[in-house]
Amino acid sequence: MYKLSFSKHAIIYFRGIYRWRGLIKVMEQVIIPQNFFLKGVKMPHSPASSALSHYKILDLTRVRSGPTCVRQLADWGADVIKIEMPEVMASVNQMRGDREGSDFQNLHRNKRSISINLKEPDGLKIFLELSRTADVVVENFRPGVKHRLGINYEKLKIDNPRIIFASISGFGQEGPYKDRPGFDQIAQGMGGLMSITGLPGQRPVRTGIPIADLTAGLFAAQGILVALLEREKSGLGQWLHTSLLQAQIFMLDFQSARWLVNDEVPEQAGNNHPTSIPTGVFEANDGEINISVTGAIMWKRFCQTIGREELFDHEDYCTEELRSQNRDKLNNKIEEVVKRNTVGFWIDTFNAMGVPCGPINNLEQTFQDPQVKFLGVTDTLTSKRHGKMEFVKQPMTLDRTPSSFSIASPECGEHTNEILLDSGYTF
Repeated sequence: MYKLSFSKHAIIYFRGIYRWRGLIKVMEQVIIPQNFFLKGVKMPHSPASSALSHYKILDLTRVRSGPTCVRQLADWGADVIKIEMPEVMASVNQMRGDREGSDFQNLHRNKRSISINLKEPDGLKIFLELSRTADVVVENFRPGVKHRLGINYEKLKIDNPRIIFASISGFGQEGPYKDRPGFDQIAQGMGGLMSITGLPGQRPVRTGIPIADLTAGLFAAQGILVALLEREKSGLGQWLHTSLLQAQIFMLDFQSARWLVNDEVPEQAGNNHPTSIPTGVFEANDGEINISVTGAIMWKRFCQTIGREELFDHEDYCTEELRSQNRDKLNNKIEEVVKRNTVGFWIDTFNAMGVPCGPINNLEQTFQDPQVKFLGVTDTLTSKRHGKMEFVKQPMTLDRTPSSFSIASPECGEHTNEILLDSGYTF
C-alpha cells in the first residue's frame, strides 16, 4: 500500500488546473467527492468480456498501430489502463487525433485513462509501481524513447520478471532506419504494396485503409497472447516487437513468394487477380460486379453459365496460365455477355451455379446488406458525452466468453483517482 499525503500545500491550483507532483489534470474533467481524501472507495474495472479479464495492460500507445493492438485486448476484457500525458502539457504538434471524433472513440473504447507525467520523477514512480503488478506494457514510441524515460523491458523485468513488454515501431528496434519516423503510407511504399496496387501503368496507389498500421497492431496483439500462453509454462515474461515495415511485407503473402521463390517481380494488375483469371470487376447494365473463377471445374461451370461453352477449351484460355496471359481479351469477351443483364440477375444466376460473385458496395450498402445485418457485425456503445454510438465489433465469436462494448473512450485522466486506489494508494 502506498500512502500519498495531501496537505494544504500538496495541491497547487492555477488556471483551472490542479497539480500534485507527477499528476496533472484539468479540473473540469474531475469530480472529487468532499471526503475523497479521507475515504477512498475502489471502483472496479468493468470488463468487456471474461476471457482476458484477469490481465492488466498498461497502454502507452498513440496514433493507430498501438491503439489497434490494445483494443484487441480491451475488447476481450483485459483491464487496459491508458497512460496519457496531461492534455495541458501535450504539444500542439503531438499526434493525438480529435478526442471527440469517431476514429478516436472507436480506437480507445473499453479502456480506463490515467494522466501522469512520465518525465517527472513522481509520475515515473507511479508508472513503475503500476508496472510491478501489470501483465503487459504496450508502447509504440520511437525505439530510443523508452530507454530515455527509463521504462524499457530490461528495467521493468527487474521488479516484475513476468511482465510482457510489446513494442511497435516503424522500421524495427535496431538497424539503419530504426530512428526514422514511421507512418502507414511510408511502410506501404517501402514494403512493396503500392507497386502492385492500382491499374496497370498507373502511378503507385495506396490501399484505402491503413493496412500497415492495422496489421502491425494485430500482429503485436497476437504476439502478446502467444507470450501470455508461453508464460504459463516458463513463468517468465519477455520482450516482443514488430514494425509497420515487417507487418506490411508479411501481408504480401503469395506476392512475396512469387519473388522469393520464382524470381518474379509482381506488377500492378488492377482489379484482376494476378494469377487466377477470370477474377475481377465486370460491368453489368446497371453497375459492376465481382466475379472469381478458379480451377478447371469452376471455369467450365462459368462458361456454361454465361452461354459461352466454346471458351472452355479454346486454345487461348484452356489453362490458367493461358487465361492469365490473355486476360484482357478474355475479360472483354466475358463483359460483352455480362453487360446484357443486371448485377442482381448475375448474382442470382452465378450463385445458383456455385460461381463466386458479389456486388461492389459502398459503405452504406455494406452495412445494409442482409447477411451483414444477420451476422451482427456492429454493436452500440453509450457515451456520457456523445450518447449512443455504433461501431464494428470483434470479427470472431466465442460462444462462452463473447466480446462486448463495456465503456466508452475515456476522457484524458478520467480514471486517475480510481486507478491509484485500485493499485493500493490511499489518500
